[in-house]
This record gives sequence, structure tokens and C-alpha cells, in this order.
Amino acid sequence: MTFDRTIKIAPSILSSDFARLGEECRAIEAQGADWVHVDVMDNHFVPNLTIGPGVAKAIRPHIKGVMDVHVMIAPVDPLIEAFAEAGTDILTAHAEAGPHIHRTLQAIRAAGMKAGLALNPGTPAEAAAPLLDSVDLILAMTVNPGFGGQAFLEPVLDKVAALRGMIGDRPVHIQVDGGIDTRTAGRAAASGADVLVAGSAVFRGGSPDAAQVYGDNIAAIRSAAEAGLTVG
Repeated sequence: MTFDRTIKIAPSILSSDFARLGEECRAIEAQGADWVHVDVMDNHFVPNLTIGPGVAKAIRPHIKGVMDVHVMIAPVDPLIEAFAEAGTDILTAHAEAGPHIHRTLQAIRAAGMKAGLALNPGTPAEAAAPLLDSVDLILAMTVNPGFGGQAFLEPVLDKVAALRGMIGDRPVHIQVDGGIDTRTAGRAAASGADVLVAGSAVFRGGSPDAAQVYGDNIAAIRSAAEAGLTVG
């Protein structure tokens, strides 16, 4: 992976057809997705249960680019090696998931992956300050984690702007996840986000058999984000 701050759209396969995950991954990449975002939930750290490293390994051959895995689980450390073996490029763990997040981030990098740090909406930007040299990505959750389709939490944009200032010239992405669509993408980008996770806003109305809908949705979100950069 090479680093740049151009806008990247990372569709979350949480909103895809789970019976056709391989096809869905191929379809969104063919239609302009920059990264494929994989949401892992454990029904413990968050109130939902999704997939694990076995499914990540199964879809990896269908993904040509970046597989971006967001683990909403606790504890994280016992599964780091399994996600590395599955072919994960970026593994993002929550600051709130355990008492030793610095060690977790070190272990992610030691396993050969990029390390991401996720912050829940109620967690301040300052929580990331001691970790800025240990991460490759900071994910500011713009909804409470656990379910797709939630409303965008506007106050998180102040946190995104604060993170952008804290990061400075470090090669660290700022990702936002939750409620991203054509109405919110511009404000997220203007605040400093460069990776936008979108689920239902990408997959709504399409399928692997009607993949152009995905392309239109991705293009519209990207256009809104880039317009926000111009305004910002």
C-alpha cells in the first residue's frame, strides 16, 4: 500500500448479500471501490454478530486491492494472527476494546498489517494522541458501532477536524464510518477524512447482476466528498 490523501471510498460488505460475498467484492471493485471494508462483530463488544477470519480468508481471493478489516471485538489480540493469515491489509481495533491498545497496535504491525485505531463517538480525539506514531489509520465512528443503517452523528466532525490537526504530516489516514452518503460525505471530507466507509448508500438498489448501480452510488459519494474538499 502506498500512502496518499486522495478520497477513498470503502464500501462495507455488511450491507451486501452475504450469500454472494465473493461476487459482491468483485462487483464493487470493478465499479470503483478503492478499498473493501469488512466489519467483524462479536455480540460482546457490540450487540451484533457477523463474520470472522475464516470468511475474510474466503473472500480474499476475490479482492484485488485493499482488504480493510474493522474488528468490533474484545479481546482483539488472540485473533490478530488469524486475520493476518487471512490476507488482511489493514486491521483496525477499538481503543475501548481492551486495556492495552498500544500493545495491540504493535502486534498488528508485527503481524505484517497496517494498524488502525477506532474511536467510538463518545471517545475524544485526545485518546489517540499517545498512539499517533503507532497507527496507520484512525477511524472516527460517526455512529455507535454494531449495526448498519444508523443516522450520522454530526458532532463527530469536530473530532475528525481535531484528529486532522493532531496528525500533522504523519502518513496516517482518517476514516469515517457510519451514515456516510451523498449528504454527509462532503462534510466528512471537509473536516479532514480521506477514507469514507459506506454501506447501504453503496449497495442500495444494486446487486452483482446490476453492479452499475454500485458504480453510480460510489461515484456520487466520491463526487460529494471531493466537492466538500473544494468548499473546505
